[in-house]
Amino acid sequence: MDLTAVTSVRTARARADLALAPGERYPAGGTWLLSEPQPDVTGLVDLTGLGWDRVERGDDGDVRIGAMTTIRALERWAAAQTFPAAGLFGQCAESLLASFKVRHAATIGGNIARSYAAGAMIALAATLDATAVIVTADGDARTVPVAALPTGNGTTSLAHGEVIEAVVIPAAALEARTAHRRIALAQHGRSGALLTGRRGRDGECTFVITAATATPTVLRYPTLPDADVLAADARAASGYYTDALGAADWRREVSAVLLDEVRKELA
Repeated sequence: MDLTAVTSVRTARARADLALAPGERYPAGGTWLLSEPQPDVTGLVDLTGLGWDRVERGDDGDVRIGAMTTIRALERWAAAQTFPAAGLFGQCAESLLASFKVRHAATIGGNIARSYAAGAMIALAATLDATAVIVTADGDARTVPVAALPTGNGTTSLAHGEVIEAVVIPAAALEARTAHRRIALAQHGRSGALLTGRRGRDGECTFVITAATATPTVLRYPTLPDADVLAADARAASGYYTDALGAADWRREVSAVLLDEVRKELA
């Protein structure tokens, strides 16, 4: 899609360059921005000059993913790792309704900041208790759990002029066992429900519902929950919605059923 109203493009090279003028937007990977008309966008601020495209594991074991890291680059990095949760990265990437071309361009930060219910990088981050490092409009930074960023299907708590700099995954979550299930009405359709879970070495369990609910549903238990308890909690969750990709009641029931499969795999 041509952005016919754009009259200026500039590259940010420091935090001070991130201040947006009226009509400016951050394109990130640009896969959403270029997918439909954007008549109110008159300028673009390119983030590729900031060096936010690296994946690094610190001495403490935490992983910091630069927001401009492409989904394909993250897949490749995770495929070379040996920690137990490494497989979840590729599983979530494959859950996106995206061609290989899109996965080579779409970014981790862009997928999270767009905050669509079916944003599979949100599922990955929420399951692994990731936090987002956010640069504020005045150049400062704050952190917030990724699971708390979406406020609706396509809306976010990011204020105007705020941008995600990185996503940080704690070492303990990377050492957990994980499981994943996905369902869609069409074989190659967008996810109607995406269910993920992790079980830590201490037995603590986290289960996450995305795509089926407008915002991530995170269910936590000190030990592996009983099947009936998990199913009841899944059905009682708020935020199930109806659209062309599935009815709310269908999403509720398949989430309960598939979360039980996740639970059994983690057991």
